[in-house]
Amino acid sequence: MALITIGFAACIARALWIQVLDSRFYQSKGDERVDHVIDLQTDRGRIVDRNGRVLATSVPTMAVWADASGIPDNVQPGKLAMLAQLLGISDQQLNTQIESDKTFVYLKHQISRDVARQVEELAIPGIYELPEYKRVYPEGAVTAQVVGFTDTEGRGEEGVELGAQSELNSVDGRELVVRDRVGHIVSDLGSVKSPQHGADIELALDRSIQYIAYGALRDAVTSSHAESGSAIVVDGHTGEVLALANYPSYDPNDRSALRGPALRNRAVTDVFEPGSIMKPLTVSLALDLGRLTPSSIVETDGRFSLDGAVITDDANFGTLTVAQVIQKSSNIGASKIALTMKPEEMWGLYSALGFGRPPKLGFPGAAAGIVRPWSRWRRIEQATMSYGYGVSMSLVQLAEAYTVFANNGRLVPLTLYKRDGSTVAGTQVFTQRTTDQMRAMLESVVSKGGTAPDAQVPGYSVGGKTGTAYTATRHGYERNAYRASFVGIIPIRSPRLVIAVSVDKPQGAKHFGGDVSGPVFARIAYAAMHELGVPPDMPMPDAKDGPVANGDFR
Repeated sequence: MALITIGFAACIARALWIQVLDSRFYQSKGDERVDHVIDLQTDRGRIVDRNGRVLATSVPTMAVWADASGIPDNVQPGKLAMLAQLLGISDQQLNTQIESDKTFVYLKHQISRDVARQVEELAIPGIYELPEYKRVYPEGAVTAQVVGFTDTEGRGEEGVELGAQSELNSVDGRELVVRDRVGHIVSDLGSVKSPQHGADIELALDRSIQYIAYGALRDAVTSSHAESGSAIVVDGHTGEVLALANYPSYDPNDRSALRGPALRNRAVTDVFEPGSIMKPLTVSLALDLGRLTPSSIVETDGRFSLDGAVITDDANFGTLTVAQVIQKSSNIGASKIALTMKPEEMWGLYSALGFGRPPKLGFPGAAAGIVRPWSRWRRIEQATMSYGYGVSMSLVQLAEAYTVFANNGRLVPLTLYKRDGSTVAGTQVFTQRTTDQMRAMLESVVSKGGTAPDAQVPGYSVGGKTGTAYTATRHGYERNAYRASFVGIIPIRSPRLVIAVSVDKPQGAKHFGGDVSGPVFARIAYAAMHELGVPPDMPMPDAKDGPVANGDFR
């Protein structure tokens, strides 16, 4: 500290000597003076994927600033017009900035060195160039909503850039210099404060799997003429988010595109009623509490009247086992199973799964979802919650909830950041016996007779659940507007990944979760298994019989 104080005092003393005692020397030269302290910028930390591949970095660029008090009144108007043209601003905007009495005002950030050189050649007194950094995003739209972006001064505004601002942020240094009248540094008086580089941030994301998820999602949203979609790929054991894609997206390198709904990471910030994806959670609780078994009988009969309302199924399934309630996705069956439990028991499950609280995955603005207090539930509301109406959550929360089926009943919290390899603490929600039984039911969903045969993946056992729900508005449910979702696990017999897909407002007759999001799951899952080197656990079908022959998984 003493050395720093002495060094700073020496710099001040040197500046004082130049200003006062040796002023005649500089006056005799006529074109040199002592300028104020300048900033020494350094680079912000990088954002990289789990394998060190760069997702955000900083590159050197230039800024132009003005000491408005040092610009003479008789400066040539033509030079000022040329300056405005070089900076891409209007003459009026430039005049407003330089007519103030400020000694430091930025005129333009992030210009090329060539433009900075042309500005310097104008030799306008009081106009200076300053080195700085520009943020660039090599993967563009593919990782945009996760990585986010910064403002022109390097402060995080969205995504990880905002969430990890304190770690990524660099600290500028300061330096005393002598400049001539056109801004050239003619003497360096030394550093007042050294710059500090920002720290690098390593995400759990795998760039290759991110590309797979983004491409599959983009194609599904486009082909179904949907409004938007999201997909998330999670390591079922560690909770690490290997991919998190949204479509439509935007290019964070194009500052003119940094506005509008495309900026949202919908998988994290948007909540919705998930529909039948909730049924396996409802049934698992009933199994855990001993209210029934997978072979218990449930009468569905096509219509179920409750509290003046009528619950229906897509068909009259008649007598079903509990396992078939999941396979056929019976609303009536799920409702009757839910009513074997107390409201506080179901609410306790939702609380244990994190519904109603923002997930702690390290992303700003994560939504909590909505779960009303159990004491206010009516029977009809308890029934509809069992199949995903009257309760809302984000896609990230659904993916996290399904980690219980990949971990023998243990909920694993999700994270966007790469873990250090240590055992992840979780919360035991269900018994292993219950999750073993449920995995078998989930596998039946993607088999013949289930609601998602298009979610099958050649060579791998798969299980999951579809969800198709009407879109809720402040005025009620919007008819002919659906949210089509699918959450699945691969391999279901030895879980590795949890993959959740949701597409908002697909058009056409095939708007169900199994039709729209099931194939997206399959495409992502197939490619991810190969990317991760996970060997098949099922016989491969003949190419002529399977979707591989049609290129669906390539």
